Amino acid sequence: MALLSFSAAGAAAQIAYARGCSTFLPNWNGPVGKPALILIVGNGVHLRSNGIDGASTRIVTTERADPSFAFATGINPFRDPDWMVARQAAFRDLTGQFYTDILDDVQMLIDRGHDTIRLATDGHTIRVFLRRAADYLIGGTYDVPSGLGGTFRVILRDATDTHAIVQNRGNCEDFDEMLPYRVPLDALIEIDDRRAA
Repeated sequence: MALLSFSAAGAAAQIAYARGCSTFLPNWNGPVGKPALILIVGNGVHLRSNGIDGASTRIVTTERADPSFAFATGINPFRDPDWMVARQAAFRDLTGQFYTDILDDVQMLIDRGHDTIRLATDGHTIRVFLRRAADYLIGGTYDVPSGLGGTFRVILRDATDTHAIVQNRGNCEDFDEMLPYRVPLDALIEIDDRRAA
């Protein structure tokens, strides 16, 4: 999974633009009748409105980007010299445009005064990620998906706004002897959290 950070002001401008339009870009299922945000992975990674106001005939593409779009931190081709490396780290070779259903969640965070909007994506889903590193307890016990179909019980050693360093604890002896490793921050599952791994 990848965590992407966007300026709340940039996202707010795209939402305002979408809400000011009466015509919208279609998605894979056909015409769309309401404002939305589209995540573009191509020339950088950015959020843009799905609105078409008639003043421009330009349709969204992954080949070109407009500097006014809300670019992900570190993945802006107009500012970041290593944006392509960051894009590939987050999405590998995947490019394209993804209609999202996050507009209301993003607006809620903007209304609460957040200056950064973070999205969690695994290449199939895109969701607003509400928690921050400070929300997790260093030394606390969590579960993380194992990649083997279950979860590992871990101790949190360190955390940044995107990743956590964890050490297996409370599993079988072989797994508990593994060196600490890095996982996406949103992979940490509270022990009493019943979401699917």
